[in-house]
Amino acid sequence: MTDPHLPRASDDYPRPMLVRGRWRSLDGDWQFGYDDDDRGVVDGWHEPDRTAPFDRVITVPFPPESPASGVGDTGFHPIVWYRRTIAAGDLHDGPLGDDRLLIHFGAVDHSATVWFDGVFVGAHVGGQTPFWVDVADLMRSAAAGASHVIVVRAEEDPRDRSLLRGKQDWKLEPHGIWYHRSTGIWQTVWAEPAPRQRIADVSWTPDLNTASVAFEVELAAWPEHPLDVEVALTLGGDEVARASFEVEGRSARHTIRVTGLESSASRGRLLWSPDQPTLIDADVVLRERGRDASELDRVASYLGLRSVGVAEGQFLLNGEATYVRAVLDQGYRADTHLANRGSDALRREVELVRELGFNTVRMHQKAEDPRFLSWADRLGVMVWGETANAHEFTPRSVELLTAEWTALVRRDRSHPSIVAWVPINESWGVDEIGTEPTQQAFAMSITALTRALDPSRPVMSNEGWHHVDSDIVGVHDYASKTAVILDRYGDLAAVHQTLAGPGPAKRKLILNARQRERFDRGEAPLMLTEFGGVGYAGERSKSWGYSTVSSDDQYESLLRALFDAVRSCKPVAGYCYTQFMDCAQEANGLLREDGTPKLPVDAIRRIVLGA
Repeated sequence: MTDPHLPRASDDYPRPMLVRGRWRSLDGDWQFGYDDDDRGVVDGWHEPDRTAPFDRVITVPFPPESPASGVGDTGFHPIVWYRRTIAAGDLHDGPLGDDRLLIHFGAVDHSATVWFDGVFVGAHVGGQTPFWVDVADLMRSAAAGASHVIVVRAEEDPRDRSLLRGKQDWKLEPHGIWYHRSTGIWQTVWAEPAPRQRIADVSWTPDLNTASVAFEVELAAWPEHPLDVEVALTLGGDEVARASFEVEGRSARHTIRVTGLESSASRGRLLWSPDQPTLIDADVVLRERGRDASELDRVASYLGLRSVGVAEGQFLLNGEATYVRAVLDQGYRADTHLANRGSDALRREVELVRELGFNTVRMHQKAEDPRFLSWADRLGVMVWGETANAHEFTPRSVELLTAEWTALVRRDRSHPSIVAWVPINESWGVDEIGTEPTQQAFAMSITALTRALDPSRPVMSNEGWHHVDSDIVGVHDYASKTAVILDRYGDLAAVHQTLAGPGPAKRKLILNARQRERFDRGEAPLMLTEFGGVGYAGERSKSWGYSTVSSDDQYESLLRALFDAVRSCKPVAGYCYTQFMDCAQEANGLLREDGTPKLPVDAIRRIVLGA
């Protein structure tokens, strides 16, 4: 259980930016079945008494391809079904009263349909985004003490390259840099009683120039009459801001002044940074107006006061030039695939990023569990927020990316750790962007959409090459010789020559004059956002890397040479090393698949920091 006034990632609460006190995890053993012939709906698998098709047991939230699920079947199964019989007391504690009962799904890849006691209660499209269904009325209409049946149908055609596949392979066996699939439920399932009229969403956007925070609140339903919202912000028990304002519609925005933020003497203790990840606790109350002023809903949240941006060829954090030391994290784990083993495991990953000497992590080709972002907020690691991409350009892939990316930016925009957005990586899903104006237009439009949703962070229009409207010119270069890196980025003249040429991957880095002008004016700094990729497999017989070594000494020597070379390139404002951990056939991680480092942690840290 969770205290609504104390949002704590360690409680494993699945939605750390909006916390209520009553919730129940529905993770664990569910009945499971494959529907390869797509007969389940017609044959009534959703009916509460249909147990025969569910011939297996799966451990949710682990995808059926993963060993942790207890299924471990990596074959092509485009349609999967889940079923769980559950007592009312396992869905909520105490009387439900007039509350709704929401069953939340953190992520189901790629589309989901949900029935409760045989009744359709909701559907969702988007394999990385959360959704919920309301089952309160069906529970009330059931006999006292009756058990209930939840059924979920999930569909993801493994051959469909218009879906946001990311690193999930469309072939039966993993090839190249792609991995086994993560079909169906892969983030936590949980139940939550909540008021009918409630706080559905909150967001926080700090503005250091005005010593304030822009607060947005969204209600679950249009109010019949104006309501009041009260906000109290505290740091270590001391109040730093309080505000009350009226809400007449589904949403409202209010600017809250923060005490001490305008003063340079006290400002330092309030600001968030990797060196000092200060977080402000927030208590948000929704009330009736007038003499009654009864409390309708109360949630806990938190925020970090910081600014990010770019100027004069540098990345800026709180107005100061900050060198980005990032590591690329695929978020793919050997036993759970795209899923994870909970809050403690996510915390350990963030801790390791810091211990290895990095100040930033780039989550690659997936939107990670919000609890990972919460630990990055608390422990002080900057994050580049990314999404999985499609692998072909079609009207459907455009529609899917636009919708899912919008939902992801809205979900994650209040995390202070997120300092940049990456909607497209390496022309995935826009593979002809170098010559095709329609794909260039889409890359520019998804970038503009991101800025419209969140104007407070840099956005990359196409990370790695083929930039059309990026706030940071990220370059992917896996050269294994330090002389090549210095020839390409050692000074400004070398960078200009590199930008004018075909690019390190034989792909042009900048596609239009506007992007080139932004770089030349210092408005879009250059970063080496993928480099290294040194493969060191040890005892593994099958592995893959951009370059390979065969001993600890060779590995340490090449790592140090590469990091030293990149760090010495003065025009480069930061980097992202590939990669954090070995994944499947990729052996280019600093850590093995089991999380153990290939060199002592202190040795890697000295290499990263140049010590």
